Amino acid sequence: MIHTFSITIPQLTDNLERKGYIYLPDTYNNDIDKHYPVMYMFDGHNVFFDEDATYGTSWGMADYLQHNPADIIIIALECNHNGHSRLSEYTPFDFSYEPIGNIHSSGKIYMDWLTGTFKPMVDKKLRTQKDRKNTFICGSSMGGLMSLYGVTAYNKFFNHAICLSPSLWIAPEKLYDMINKSKMNQETCIYLDYGSKELNNHAGVKDVLLETTKLLLHKNTNATLRIIQGGTHSEASWSKQVPIFMKLLGF
Repeated sequence: MIHTFSITIPQLTDNLERKGYIYLPDTYNNDIDKHYPVMYMFDGHNVFFDEDATYGTSWGMADYLQHNPADIIIIALECNHNGHSRLSEYTPFDFSYEPIGNIHSSGKIYMDWLTGTFKPMVDKKLRTQKDRKNTFICGSSMGGLMSLYGVTAYNKFFNHAICLSPSLWIAPEKLYDMINKSKMNQETCIYLDYGSKELNNHAGVKDVLLETTKLLLHKNTNATLRIIQGGTHSEASWSKQVPIFMKLLGF
């Protein structure tokens, strides 16, 4: 069952409300003693329902979970749609991109809120397995970058990261430095994938993907890089990867 709610992030947008989605497994109300792993997802409006998705096509998680019930709680928060605010909230680094100019990072503020305020609230209200081994983070594009940032810089909270078409190209050297300085548990699992048809969307993407994966492997994490034949930078393409990463997570 998928529930919706409204939430504010005062540190970023004061009293501006954004929508959130919670998937609770069918077993949640049947066994009041059972606790569940949790996956936090970015761009929540694009995760479950086509009618809520920015471009009319979602990841189809609602349909997938209806046919493949999973004993996991999934929480997906809507992004900030105002101007370039999504880019600001979903990057750990300042960067410049010619079509839009300079973007100032508020990704740390977002992640500090997610781990320091929101996760404790979720753990208090829902029957979660609170430990890092059972806490996952997932996103695509800039949300994929944030998922990598989360599992890297906030590794004490997250054991698995699902990074679909992550925007690693925005600041490669800062990304490499972040990974090199990180302290990650060797149980950490990181899944990255990229569509073959988007590899030329930005200069140097192939090199950044390879270098990032190499650095993650040098950290002794369980890192996987997968190129999706015919894959594009779109929800329609990412929806096809849902069965892959759900099985990787054990569901």
